[in-house]
Amino acid sequence: MNNGTTLVLGATGKTGRRVAARLRLRGTPVRTASRSSPTRFDWSDPDGWAGVLRDVAAVYVVAPPVPGPVHGFVARAEAAGVRRLVLLSGRGADTWGDSDFGRDMRSAEDAVRGSALEWTVLRASNFDQNFDEDLFHAPLVAGELALPADAVPEPFVDVEDVADVAATVLGEGDRHAGRVYELTGPRAVTFGEAVELISRASGRPVTYRRTSPAEYAASLVEGGWGEDDAHHVAEMFVLMERGLLAATTDDVATVLGRAPRSFEDYVLRAAAAGAWG
Repeated sequence: MNNGTTLVLGATGKTGRRVAARLRLRGTPVRTASRSSPTRFDWSDPDGWAGVLRDVAAVYVVAPPVPGPVHGFVARAEAAGVRRLVLLSGRGADTWGDSDFGRDMRSAEDAVRGSALEWTVLRASNFDQNFDEDLFHAPLVAGELALPADAVPEPFVDVEDVADVAATVLGEGDRHAGRVYELTGPRAVTFGEAVELISRASGRPVTYRRTSPAEYAASLVEGGWGEDDAHHVAEMFVLMERGLLAATTDDVATVLGRAPRSFEDYVLRAAAAGAWG
């Protein structure tokens, strides 16, 4: 029998570190694990998984960047006595068809949803924080963000809301078992509108330019990305341009009992913190 510890994988990432902090604040025993954490976890090293899973009741899982490993991990988790899995996936994963984008997340969903454990899948839209903590930040600081996205809006979700949902679900597993939550912000905005809001709040002249998926992938490769990873990201925009992921949902409110944070609220907080210089 385990002692109720919650294992947070990807503990140094955007969601993992926030989920861990929330669980600790609630008094939940937490074990954080990543390739750079004191408790080391590597998806390519299954021999190290047993120690990480020892005495764990619940696991927060961020899908690895390749298909496959989550199937073996779920089997190990079941054998170790884990009761609950919460997986972070991508918005509308079952609408992606045969796209090259998201094969890793679809594989992880298959593994988790096919298990005998209490599971919940959190499918999140693009994070607000991609504009200040990730891929879009450097171009914004340089003065221009160029992406293969036009007039189709995106219901960006605040990663703080995603972390609130994950921590709540991990602590209320019975209520959320077998559920798939599609997490969005309260309204969708285009990338051009997002950049305009950032420019106004930060006081910096920043412009948005539409480019093609091929041109965007080439620019990522030029910036040091591998060709496969660049193609993967470009394919995400191809999916988004279909418009299937542009609608908002009420799932954040369903779990938390409050509305999700707005993109404008995120922009104000990030600008006040000096995110864009």
